[in-house]
Amino acid sequence: MLLQREPVPEPASPRQNRSEYMIYADNAATTKISATAEKTLVAVLRDFWGNPSSLYTLGQQAKEKLEEARKTVAEVIGADPREIIFTSGGSEADNQAIRSAAEAGKLKGKKHIVSSAFEHHAVLHTLERLKKEGFEVTLLPVHEDGRVRPEEVRGALREDTCLVTVMYANNEIGTVQPVREIADICREKGILFHTDAVQAVGHLPVNAGEDHFDMLSASAHKFHGPKGVGFLYVRKGIRLVPLIEGGAQEMGKRAGTENLASVAAMAAALKEAAEGMQENAQRLTALRNRLMDGLSAIPHSALNGDAEHRLPGNVNFCFEGIEGESLLLLLDDRGIAASSGSACTSGSLEPSHVLLAIGRPHDVAHGSLRLSIGEDLTEEDADYIIRSVSEVVAYLRSFSPIWRDLEAGKKPHLL
Repeated sequence: MLLQREPVPEPASPRQNRSEYMIYADNAATTKISATAEKTLVAVLRDFWGNPSSLYTLGQQAKEKLEEARKTVAEVIGADPREIIFTSGGSEADNQAIRSAAEAGKLKGKKHIVSSAFEHHAVLHTLERLKKEGFEVTLLPVHEDGRVRPEEVRGALREDTCLVTVMYANNEIGTVQPVREIADICREKGILFHTDAVQAVGHLPVNAGEDHFDMLSASAHKFHGPKGVGFLYVRKGIRLVPLIEGGAQEMGKRAGTENLASVAAMAAALKEAAEGMQENAQRLTALRNRLMDGLSAIPHSALNGDAEHRLPGNVNFCFEGIEGESLLLLLDDRGIAASSGSACTSGSLEPSHVLLAIGRPHDVAHGSLRLSIGEDLTEEDADYIIRSVSEVVAYLRSFSPIWRDLEAGKKPHLL
């Protein structure tokens, strides 16, 4: 997303004084709030500040606005409004879905859960906690193309399996999973299916009812809504265990006075994203492919994940012989904001668990770059990114002892 249109001078070397951001390519971490969502947020803060639980007119007006937002969200994802629970975001929604399914399973003597090795940490850490509580967890391997195989899900199911949770689209490498097929297998076996759809909602068509999802998590700030708000879709008939006790808000499934302004802004952003989805996806896919073609020309580089079954705006590469942190800092000097993996783990020195899961060696996984582009990116911007990444990678390799050993044949190239 272009935040400024002043031309960036060609530096003699990649390192020079940092300029203001010109190109934002980290939309998988967060998106800029849209003008429509911002306008809605301010208007609701100003005009609908009553407590939706109150009986007087001011409160009931707020309640109507809350239910209007619930209806909008439900319509976009093919659900009934009563199946939508507003949360603080995707992580809370993931936690509540998984813990609710685990609790229901425990009551029936079923304490086995199936997931994948490259889920978001909101899922993986919740599963780790459940393991300490006596649950067994099977983490399915992820193949080199970054996709889970439905037949392997089927093979992992047991008589005591209470839940399968597989993300809709990966937050780092952008690969889209065969969630509809997995959901059908789970329905056939009478097992609950949850999908973390944080990266998918607002960017890919989602119909929770037709796709046979039992639970689905989403977060507003991934589709140009505000931070700190999201939702959980829960199919009718599934008992949801509250994570937050207190009042009877959200049909008794999440206590606390509703964050009405943010909920309304999220609904506005989601509706806007759905209306422009097809056009945006077509345009972003073309730019994504342009970036992939350009970056593929860099020697000893590799695209992470399947080239076709991926989010329209996601490009993720590994470059041998460099460190991702250095690459990001030097791209930042050139006015490009990108990442080397999930925003939730960007402060970690450990290589991405996602890249390790698809078989990238540690040394290669350290040299990753994630570009998640937005609707405002132009072909000129894409070409500037390609040129900048190519030059910075060459610059970093020019003084890397690891690269020197690789080129001298002391170590074999892995890419």
